[in-house]
Amino acid sequence: MNAMPPDRLRDTHVTLSHGGGGRAMRDLIDSVFTGVFLPPGTEDQARLTHAALAEPGAQLAFTTDSFVVSPVEFPGGDIGKIAVCGTINDLAVGGARPLWLSAAFIIEEGCEIALLRRIVASMQAEAEKAGIRIVTGDTKVVQRGAADTVFVTTAGVGVIPPGRSLAAAQVRPGDVALVNGVLGDHGAAILAARGDMALSTDLVSDCAGLGHLMEALITAAPGTRAARDATRGGVASALNEIATEAGVGIEIDETALPLRPEVKGMCEILGLDPLYLANEGTLVTFVPEAEAEAALAAMRATPEGRNAVAIGRATAANPGRVVMNTLFGGRRIVDMLVGEQLPRIC
Repeated sequence: MNAMPPDRLRDTHVTLSHGGGGRAMRDLIDSVFTGVFLPPGTEDQARLTHAALAEPGAQLAFTTDSFVVSPVEFPGGDIGKIAVCGTINDLAVGGARPLWLSAAFIIEEGCEIALLRRIVASMQAEAEKAGIRIVTGDTKVVQRGAADTVFVTTAGVGVIPPGRSLAAAQVRPGDVALVNGVLGDHGAAILAARGDMALSTDLVSDCAGLGHLMEALITAAPGTRAARDATRGGVASALNEIATEAGVGIEIDETALPLRPEVKGMCEILGLDPLYLANEGTLVTFVPEAEAEAALAAMRATPEGRNAVAIGRATAANPGRVVMNTLFGGRRIVDMLVGEQLPRIC
């Protein structure tokens, strides 16, 4: 690793010159980004090797995502943390072990350098926690009004070990649906942080990387069929996607849904359905009934899964449908979300 150049950045806010390709841009990149991420080299591409790639039958997993959350800092996280965790989770729920991330930043003129430093620090902290590296990236600066402070685009690469296969189409009738934590915290926390509704709450986002949890789950329940992180559209949309792809029905019990009273109360006031609120550290997974207890125990032994519960199961009836048994003894269809309850949520 080459020694990092001295920190020459003295500006407090980003200007268009920081995107111009000259010394100002170099100083911004060296001081704010590469000085923290420490990528393996200074070429225009990362050159990577890993022993896991050489295992016969191993598969490369690759995902990409963009983040435009408003506000960029919120209780429990910021746009940088959510970018790293969201990309890790997209890999992990497919059974991959995340290894490397890229990060590209679209920065609005006038953005505070101090804010960028906080975002980058939280990204690096989450990467270290997950045991991955941010190895390459890009920055662009746009004029005022052309963006909203900062947007982040990430791509992630991981390895699916030989013999591991998770896919929604593999879910079978009788499989048990599990979630690792409470629902709707991220969406509710973002809504409160925007301040539009004059809501007072101590809610924080559930934003978290789930790579370690998925490894514990698969070790304890090797027959795990599939997993989805319940981000935009919430757990309802994730369940509908699985029901459609597997050609099964899914029944969930309202009494089993883990919801904080504050989230339920906010949804009642605003006419929202908590099943559709976004999460950034919550997944839904299906495991064979015989492995459900072992799966729950393994998830509860991790910080991200201590509130894990079973919420329902797959059925042969009503293929492609999600049905909820309600508190009052009735049944209602939980359909795919039409439109978006809350924009700019992640």
